[in-house]
Amino acid sequence: MTPQKDKAFAFKALHDNAGLFVLPNPWDVGSARMLAGLGFKALASTSAGFAASTGVADYQITRDLKLAHIRALAPATPLPLTADLENGFGHSPEACAETISLGAEAGLVGGSIEDFTGDDARPQYDIAEAADRVRAAVEAANALPFPFLVTARAENFFTGVPDLADVIARLQAYQEAGAHVLYAPGLKTMEDIKTVLSAIDRPLNVLMGPRAGFVPMAELEALGVKRVSMGASLAYAAYGALVRAGEELLGPGTLGFLKGAATGKDLAALMARGADV
Repeated sequence: MTPQKDKAFAFKALHDNAGLFVLPNPWDVGSARMLAGLGFKALASTSAGFAASTGVADYQITRDLKLAHIRALAPATPLPLTADLENGFGHSPEACAETISLGAEAGLVGGSIEDFTGDDARPQYDIAEAADRVRAAVEAANALPFPFLVTARAENFFTGVPDLADVIARLQAYQEAGAHVLYAPGLKTMEDIKTVLSAIDRPLNVLMGPRAGFVPMAELEALGVKRVSMGASLAYAAYGALVRAGEELLGPGTLGFLKGAATGKDLAALMARGADV
């Protein structure tokens, strides 16, 4: 088993080295090993994808369930694992710090803290309050005996407040609070991404690409994006295939979905490779 410290330094190196890397999001041990076997260099848990695998909607997973999930994923491959830790599973800075510490104990070498409150009346924490939460998370991370990268998320485009100026103000505040990586999921255009990059000096994580139209990874790399994560998209693609197969069986009763299916032998070989990359 690869020591957590080695995973941590490998993850940090991906951010320090030149170029972009893709951070795919497995939702269970099998998908984690398949992605590792394909050749990805690091993995990130998906909150929504994991929730779907347990039969519930996003944001219905407790911290204990998330930590149990991390404890299963972290040793499943030799790759570094970071996690979507939602809003830190608590409103206070202390809750965010505790979640980072618990995540590290479970095997993580990185984790994200978002500024989404879960309250429709006030969907995001005020900037100062959100920055305090990030600061507490970073202090907990920096106290660990290995590098642990805290990603601070500005959720404007997911909370109905798509104000790019506010996004930038938030990311700059989180940067000042010590965040190691910055993230504003849902940026609309390449120009938006370019504008954000010009306003920060930390690695930027982008969710798949510009929402107005996804582009090849090389185009994001040319802008200066460091990291591209997939969110729940891989899980949803897999579950979409399942739904279409079920609809085909219940509709025409045919087995056309088998044309795109992998073989058990190929999957077993891929997972074995991913467990021992």
